[in-house]
Amino acid sequence: MSSGIKVKAPATISNLACGFDVLGAAIHLTADELIGRLVQKPGVHINRIYGVKKALPTNPNENTAGVAIQSFLRFLRADRVGIELDIYKKLPIGTGLGSSASSAAAGVMLANELLKRPLTKRELVPFSILGELAADGALHGDNVIPSLIGGVVFIRDIRSLSFKRVYHPPGLFVSIVFPQVKVLTREARGILSNHVPMKNFIKQTGNLGGLLLGLQSGDFEMIKCSLQDAIIEPQRAHLIPHFYEVQTAAHEAGALGCSISGSGPTIFAFSDELQKAEIIAQKMRKIYDLNKIECISHVSTINEQGTVLC
Repeated sequence: MSSGIKVKAPATISNLACGFDVLGAAIHLTADELIGRLVQKPGVHINRIYGVKKALPTNPNENTAGVAIQSFLRFLRADRVGIELDIYKKLPIGTGLGSSASSAAAGVMLANELLKRPLTKRELVPFSILGELAADGALHGDNVIPSLIGGVVFIRDIRSLSFKRVYHPPGLFVSIVFPQVKVLTREARGILSNHVPMKNFIKQTGNLGGLLLGLQSGDFEMIKCSLQDAIIEPQRAHLIPHFYEVQTAAHEAGALGCSISGSGPTIFAFSDELQKAEIIAQKMRKIYDLNKIECISHVSTINEQGTVLC
């Protein structure tokens, strides 16, 4: 039996307002830590999951980390390899910060490290995606890919694994607030309409292109004009208490834009100065303090490393 290693995976914000299922970014906030070791008994064995009130499955066929690791081992035809792990959840489930995705990212990274890195990080992406698919039943990579490889990621097509890291200006800051209410990804996806008015489609397409160009060129004014969601946010806003009040507070404090991270309830805002980002986080949090709703706020830059060995 080996002595074991530890990896940690960051939280992520996804959609970035106008990029539903195609844009995500890693931030400096740990979502999951996994400790694992090689054992004699073949297969994946999850000892315990720490840090969550509701029990999560330790059956590797139902756990995101377990599914991801098993798919990785099948690819390598390593059917005699045994991996034992403990999972430490650092964030609540259902925050919109990629908790299930981080487990999948950390799982494949851990297995790859234990087996002396037969694959690169980018080559681990397909297995991490399968892990998250087990959690919410939807095929998307806007949380799990940035959690694994870091940075801002644009996914052109998830089925062909066509994705690319997007340059962003170094002065980009993220303020987040997540109220202590639960919004499950599977349920939040279930309320979305399959029908989009043409004018909204055109507006969203323009915003997505504008945001990508703004990030690539460091044009904060273009970023500000583009951080708007004409399709998904209006359908999900009612799931998050006081969303529009928080959004207004962020804009009044100087945010470039403010929207829902993933399915929520986390709300994120971009800004171009650290001091401004801290004020924005305070103003966003104040809305929940006044309404006696517990919440956590955080300020970060973009995490360029993704999942790392501790």
